[in-house]
Amino acid sequence: MKVLEEKITVAGPVGNIDVIMERPDAPRGIALIAHPHPIGGGANTNKVAYTLAKTFVSLGYAAFRPNFRGVGGTEGVHDEGIGETDDLLAVLHDAKLRCGDIPVALAGFSFGAYCQTRVGKRLEEAGHPAQRLVLVGTAAGFVEGTRQYDTETVPHDTIVIHGSSDETVPLDNVLAWAQPNDLPVVVVPGADHFFHRRLHLIRDIVTRAWRH
Repeated sequence: MKVLEEKITVAGPVGNIDVIMERPDAPRGIALIAHPHPIGGGANTNKVAYTLAKTFVSLGYAAFRPNFRGVGGTEGVHDEGIGETDDLLAVLHDAKLRCGDIPVALAGFSFGAYCQTRVGKRLEEAGHPAQRLVLVGTAAGFVEGTRQYDTETVPHDTIVIHGSSDETVPLDNVLAWAQPNDLPVVVVPGADHFFHRRLHLIRDIVTRAWRH
């Protein structure tokens, strides 16, 4: 199934949001994909974000990949995840107008995964919880060069994927966040933060989990 990438602009709380949309005919759900930290060069073209989007498209979802504030054509300035959460919710609202009120999957990488834990909490509080979350290289605890991340609690069926050799967010940080929540973590042996040469494993893990 070939689905074309289309660039769209969504009106956000502080200006335009630059989004890559991949929408199959009659999607079974919406996948909102959040990219890594803009300060480190993160953008919606990041390879992990791209892999997550392609994985969901192959599962029949419409994938929406916004750029965070200050990246590409997205207006505003970096807001430590607070404004970014509002922006993700604005993109989700637009996606529902385009695709209908269908199930929503939240997926994110690194800083984007942290933001998606916040989006998930907001959706749950509003009485419209996400179908499921997929978090890769989740920013949790103290991350060198950025800050301390107080990552939100997520549902028990959340798919958490982390590399054993992650040099940006140590695996121990994620295990410390996951343990009180009885949350399993899928550890990819030898994978670094950006899953170099192991992106296919992200696709495989998510695809297998979705089919069960």
